[in-house]
Amino acid sequence: MRCISLLLGLGLTALVGVPALAAEVSVAVAANFTRPAEELGKAFTARTGGTVTFSFGATGQLYTQISQAAPFEVFLSADNKRPAQAVAEGFAVDGTVFTYAVGKVVLYSPSIDVTDGEAVLKSNAFQHLSVADPKTAPYGAAGVEALAKLGLTEAVLGKIVTGENISQALQFIESGNAELGFVSLSQVIDKPATEVWRVPAELYAPILQDAVLTKAGEANQAAKAFLEFLQSGEGKAIIEKYGYEVGSAG
Repeated sequence: MRCISLLLGLGLTALVGVPALAAEVSVAVAANFTRPAEELGKAFTARTGGTVTFSFGATGQLYTQISQAAPFEVFLSADNKRPAQAVAEGFAVDGTVFTYAVGKVVLYSPSIDVTDGEAVLKSNAFQHLSVADPKTAPYGAAGVEALAKLGLTEAVLGKIVTGENISQALQFIESGNAELGFVSLSQVIDKPATEVWRVPAELYAPILQDAVLTKAGEANQAAKAFLEFLQSGEGKAIIEKYGYEVGSAG
């Protein structure tokens, strides 16, 4: 895992003990990271007095907004493609990309015992399978990849219900519009084991979730400090709490 040292200037140290006084940061966040992001925001405010405003959505959609001059100062992607692309296309600051989390895909169902998720999928005894749009949501792409490696693409194609992002994919399952579906472990980390099947890592490419400082946030010390906080011991502990893997602090 990459963990590129950010040259943050005053960074987190400068914000500690400083009143909220304009220390604000706007963050675009992949929907799978909603719960940890909200907890990170509260912890960051408690530590620094700075405030964080989050906008959640599918990674591809958020990137499109950034490319169209949306005023996001930090981008927490669900892949490692878009942050690198943002740097290459001049929308983000070179040298600030790092992997803040490695995600896990699960099959979730509140109504079917998915202890053996592979068997459940192969039985095909369900009406609808929820998957986030694989074109814009990396977790949706991972779910589709898993189905392909299990040889089930054609069998379940007509049963797939596509969510705009991973949050909507989860809503489809919890509302009963789909009996089961692929979501992020972080979204259902507190659910019973019978409701969550952790998809084997060999069934999908590693989901390296990268962060980057956008050009809009280049002059904002709060934005730089928030990225630094993600890499701190406190930040990493919060991220791990939701089922993600993180690298060593630094």
